Amino acid sequence: MEKIWLKQYPAGVPAEIDTKLYPSLVALLDSGFKKYRDRPAYKMMGKAMSFGEMDELSQALAGYLQGLGLERGDRVAVMLPNVPQYPVAVAAILRAGYVVVNVNPLYTPRELEHQLKDSGAKVIVILENFAATLQQVLPHVPTKHILLTGMGDLLGFPKRYIVNYVVRQVKKLVPAFELPTAVTLAAALSRGAKLPYKAPTMGPEDIAVLQYTGGTTGVSKGAVLVHRNLVANLLQSEAWYGPALKKVPAGEQLVSIAALPLYHIFGFTTNMMLGLHMGSCNVLIPNPRDIPALFKELSKHRFHSLPAVNTLFNAMANHALFNTVDWSGLIISVGGGMAVQQATAKLWLEKTGCPICEGYGLSETSPSATCNPTDSLAYTGSIGLPLPSTELCLLDDDGHEVAPGHSGEIAIKGPQVMAGYWQRPDETAKVMTPEGFFRTGDVGTVDDQGFFRIIDRKKDMILVSGFNVYPNEIEDVLTQMEGVLECAAVGVLDEKSGEAVKVVIVKKNPALTEAEVRAYCETTLTGYKRPKVVEFRTELPKTPVGKILRRELRDKN
Repeated sequence: MEKIWLKQYPAGVPAEIDTKLYPSLVALLDSGFKKYRDRPAYKMMGKAMSFGEMDELSQALAGYLQGLGLERGDRVAVMLPNVPQYPVAVAAILRAGYVVVNVNPLYTPRELEHQLKDSGAKVIVILENFAATLQQVLPHVPTKHILLTGMGDLLGFPKRYIVNYVVRQVKKLVPAFELPTAVTLAAALSRGAKLPYKAPTMGPEDIAVLQYTGGTTGVSKGAVLVHRNLVANLLQSEAWYGPALKKVPAGEQLVSIAALPLYHIFGFTTNMMLGLHMGSCNVLIPNPRDIPALFKELSKHRFHSLPAVNTLFNAMANHALFNTVDWSGLIISVGGGMAVQQATAKLWLEKTGCPICEGYGLSETSPSATCNPTDSLAYTGSIGLPLPSTELCLLDDDGHEVAPGHSGEIAIKGPQVMAGYWQRPDETAKVMTPEGFFRTGDVGTVDDQGFFRIIDRKKDMILVSGFNVYPNEIEDVLTQMEGVLECAAVGVLDEKSGEAVKVVIVKKNPALTEAEVRAYCETTLTGYKRPKVVEFRTELPKTPVGKILRRELRDKN
């Protein structure tokens, strides 16, 4: 389709970016380490790590990895939460010429075994808290080298010992395990510093990351992200954020809150990699679900950027401790990972004065594909405009572009689109068109200015008596009701209509009743969209990044 969206670009944002500016992520990292050497790159629990320290630590670990006799392109798994060891490990793997395999630390043994087998990871860097899970699958996977670390290992003396003692002895967060061949990360760093390190020549088409899809709709697949994909998305994001970043006072380092899991593609690119490229400091939040601890950490910092998902924005805005934080420096709140709901966006703007700038992307697109202009003054309800060098179109079931004004499956083309699924040419063929567009599985529309809007996931759509019902619409309506904190809508089998709508609600007001919910829906939703089943729960099942797992709610029906 015609790139009508370019007319809506803010001043200074280019239509195209130069994907050849850096031949690889390694070149991009080396540039950042050199340029920002004395700046803090990460902060956690009062401890700062500079770009220079990260350079030295990651190079030492790269030397150790190369000393294991791995071959160029071998996969190294990283099973860590948001701790300083994570960016050090990722930088080391890339700088050694290997491929990062991001692993969700909350995986069950079954899920971990699948990913290690599928990726063929020969090495894993893992937090001791999850070592017992690894122990269960170790005999069945190709992973032979284990680097083990404790939560506080890079926090310096004496904090390292205090944090590790609390985690191990007080909170009892490290189940008993036996991994006799494991090497501590501290030992690996010490040995690696004495070993020769040879910088590999990495090119744009070399694989950088295997980013496994969440598996919420089936077996988890590895999206193959080459260096070119991630470099492009970093440069696209940098250009797009430009209008907002001009608001950072001269001489003040950009500070971003890393509450998103860094192993998730949203946090990986938007927080970690973009920060290393732009010289910003990321405040690491190991557990964003602990809202009081999150606010305690935020109260210690002046910060400018907060990427998050709707559920986190909502939980924070509704929390009693919200006003313990100074929000005056906040200039950009990027929402992604799931739909931003109108009620959340309205409350966030009222409380912070900073609108949620909703974007859209997937693991397969590194992740960012669209975003609202970062100089927007309010929530728009759309996913924004395609980023520089990105093209979107809407397709019907046969792969043809739909007529203007009609909805269709969103398809994306750009330098950030993955090379394919790891060792799954059949699955790759299902989602890539001959013209190079990636079919997302999301149904959307576009207006006459080029702003795209998601209606819903094709797989989540509820079919009621032949009518399409989109859960996002139901959820957006209900979360605007007084007394509702959050909710999810799913389809359940129904003898008369084929499917019917079920809503699962977490109350904001304990006095909220089913009758009140039904009365509200009578006035806000047409008949076939109204819930047949209303259920109340104390919490909703979510992924680690905070995305509501509708599948779990459906499976339990």
